[in-house]
Amino acid sequence: MNKTAVITGGSGDIGKECCKKLFESGYNIVFGYLNNVKEADELCKILGSDRCKAVKSDISNAQQAKKLVEAAIEKFGGIDVLVNNAAVSKSNIFQDVSCEELEEIININIKGAFYVTQEAVKYMLKDHKGSIINISSMWGETGASMEVAYSMTKAAIIGFTKALAKEVGPSGIRVNCITPGLIDTKMNSCYTKEDLDAVIYETPLCRIGNTQDVANAVDFLAGEKSSFVTGQIIGINGGYVI
Repeated sequence: MNKTAVITGGSGDIGKECCKKLFESGYNIVFGYLNNVKEADELCKILGSDRCKAVKSDISNAQQAKKLVEAAIEKFGGIDVLVNNAAVSKSNIFQDVSCEELEEIININIKGAFYVTQEAVKYMLKDHKGSIINISSMWGETGASMEVAYSMTKAAIIGFTKALAKEVGPSGIRVNCITPGLIDTKMNSCYTKEDLDAVIYETPLCRIGNTQDVANAVDFLAGEKSSFVTGQIIGINGGYVI
């Protein structure tokens, strides 16, 4: 019987790649999305309805986060892997960050991960197993000018990972965190060529990352090859943060 993975933000660039990679590894896929209906429908067509389900949900709302997890239970009978990938980013001078922008970033990046995980853990505790993978950012480790609010939320995800790993480890549940560097996604399309060249210059592997780099790490943390790994912060950044 196939295991089941739930991925938030599944219609985004990194989310889609994680869905595809875990699908290839034999997982049933349930992914959440909010506005990108076209991308969600296309992903479902690629993976097929037998082993994939898309759920429109605003995970910053506790009830909708619950709906996403329950969809996996109803369709596939359980949840083995949770990937907290959904996030929003705003680039702005610190004093110009509005209350509305701050609330949106906190609601999606922190509350969303908290709510979905809280629901998923209920089922993982019953089965005495599970892998939770939180997608943070290297800016959660180092901080980023012009992205103070985003960096703050991603640092919170690192703390969330470590604390939860200690709490649920005795119940057979692993919790780890991936901190991607600059990845070639639509979210980072705001960067100029000069910005990208500056990052590449500071990166020992001399390139920016791609979505496959992140998905490969997710696949590793989801499976048995990482069975003795928990509470870890794994940087996928080409050596930018050393």
